[in-house]
Amino acid sequence: MNKERNIYVPEGGPPQGIIPNSQIFALMGEKAIFQMLEDFYLELGNSKIRHLFPGDLVEASKRSGAFFVYILGGPPLYQQQFGPPMMRKRHLAFSIDEEARLEWLRCFKMILKDADKKYQFPMEHMDGFCNYLDEFSKWMVNKK
Repeated sequence: MNKERNIYVPEGGPPQGIIPNSQIFALMGEKAIFQMLEDFYLELGNSKIRHLFPGDLVEASKRSGAFFVYILGGPPLYQQQFGPPMMRKRHLAFSIDEEARLEWLRCFKMILKDADKKYQFPMEHMDGFCNYLDEFSKWMVNKK
C-alpha cells in the first residue's frame, strides 16, 4: 500500500541571493572541492542520517562535488552531467526534518575545520559559505 506523505514547505520559499563568493572556486580549484565533498560524505556515513544516503558514499559525493563546483564559481559540471539542479525536487524522495538538517550541517562543519589547510578554502569567505549551507539546507526540509 502506497501511503501519501504530507510534504512540508518551508516559509519564505527558496533562498534568494545567498550564493557563495565565486572566488572560492578560483582559490580552491575543482580537485579540492571534490575532495571536500568526498570527506563530507564519509562524515555523513558515520552520522545518524546515514540512511538518507543509500549506496556508495564516494560515488554520491561526486554528484554533490559537481554541484558545489558550480555554486562556488566554477563550470556547470552538475548541469552538464545531470541537468538542472532542482535540488528540492531531487530531495523530496527523502524524508528530511529539522533534526536531519541540523545533523547535515554538523557534518559539514566538522569537515570545514582546518578547511584552509585541507582544501585551500579561503577563510575570508567561510562565513558566507556557512550562511549559504544554512539557508540551502532549510529549503531541503520537507517534513515537519
